[in-house]
Amino acid sequence: MPPDDSGLTHLDEQGRARMVDVGDKDVTDRVATAAGTVVTTARVVRAIAQGGRDLAKGDVVAVARLAGIGAAKRTWELVPLCHQIPLSGVDVDVRTDVADGADDDDVAHVHLTATARTRGRTGVEMEALTAVAVAGLTVHDMIKAVDPAAVLTDVRLVQKTGGRHGTWTRPDPSARGSVRDRERIFAAADASAAPARPLPRTARVLVVSTGVAVGTRADTTGPAIVDWLTERGFAAESDVTADADVAAALAGSLAPPGGSPPALVVTTGGTGVSPTDRTPEATAPLLARELPGLADAVRRAGADVPGAVLSRALAGVSAGGTVVVNLPGSPSGVTDGLAVLDGVLDHLLAQVAGGGAHE
Repeated sequence: MPPDDSGLTHLDEQGRARMVDVGDKDVTDRVATAAGTVVTTARVVRAIAQGGRDLAKGDVVAVARLAGIGAAKRTWELVPLCHQIPLSGVDVDVRTDVADGADDDDVAHVHLTATARTRGRTGVEMEALTAVAVAGLTVHDMIKAVDPAAVLTDVRLVQKTGGRHGTWTRPDPSARGSVRDRERIFAAADASAAPARPLPRTARVLVVSTGVAVGTRADTTGPAIVDWLTERGFAAESDVTADADVAAALAGSLAPPGGSPPALVVTTGGTGVSPTDRTPEATAPLLARELPGLADAVRRAGADVPGAVLSRALAGVSAGGTVVVNLPGSPSGVTDGLAVLDGVLDHLLAQVAGGGAHE
C-alpha cells in the first residue's frame, strides 16, 4: 500500500518499512512531554516516598529518573525507525501520590512525566514516551518483590511543539468519536489520582510573553500577581516563557524537579486568538477537571474591555491536585481576575484537598 493511501510515512512505494528522510525539513526547536502512571499499593508508595529504605533495591525515584533519561538517549537503538538525534535536555519527574490515612492495601500511584528537547529536523515524541515507559518499567522492577500486581498504565504523549505542524496537545475529553472514549478513560484515571490532602501553600506564576522573554517588553503582570499571592500567605515564584515554549514551561511548573507540586499555578498572557496565543492549548491536557465557572467569571469581570469576550482562558485542577488558572496578559485583566480569585481561592483549595464546605 503506498504512503499516500495509508498516511503512514514509514512505508515506501512498495509498502515496506523504511526510515523517513528528514533532510529537507527545517531545523527548529522541538519539545515533547509524555506521561504515565504506575498503579500499586499505599504501602509501596509510602516506601518509595521514604527513599526506598524498606525496598530491597533501594531508591526507586532516583533509579527510575536515571533509567528514563538513559532510555531517551537510546531511543534510536530501541525503536527501529527512529532517527538518532542530539538531545539538548531530558527531564524525568517521578512523583508519589497516596491519600493520607490510606490503608496499606489501598490503591496509590506513582506519576511519571518526561520532557525531551532538541533543535533539529525531527521531533522528540518517541524519546519522551520511551523515557516514561522505561522509567515506569524500572519502578515495576524495583517494587515487584512486594507488589507483583503493580500496573504501568496510560503511557501517552501530552504535548509536542515545533516542526512543520507546530503545537499538538492531547485532545479535549469532550471531542467526538473513539478519541473521546479513550480520553475519558485517561481523564477518569487522572482524576482518581488527585490527592485528598492539602498541598503546601505554594504558587507558581507563569508570564507567557515572547516580548518579555526576549527582553523587548517589561513584565507588567508577573510581579503584581506574586505580590498579591504573597499578601495572602503563599510562597510564590514567577517565571517567564516565550509563547512557543509555554507547554513545557507549564508542565514544569506543575511538576518541579525534586519538589512537590504547587497548590496554585497562575498564568498570564497567551489567552487570545492570535496565532501565537497557545496558553489554553498548553493548559487543557494537564487538567483532570475543568472549572468553567471560574474561567467564565474572570471573563465577566473584564466585560468593560471589549476584547475580553475573545479570551479562551481556562481554569481547572490537575491530576496532582494543583489549581491552574489562566489570566489575561494585560494589567487590567489581571486585576479583574485576581478580584474574582480573592472571593473563592481559599474555599477552592480546601475543596480540592478534600475539605471545605460543599455548597
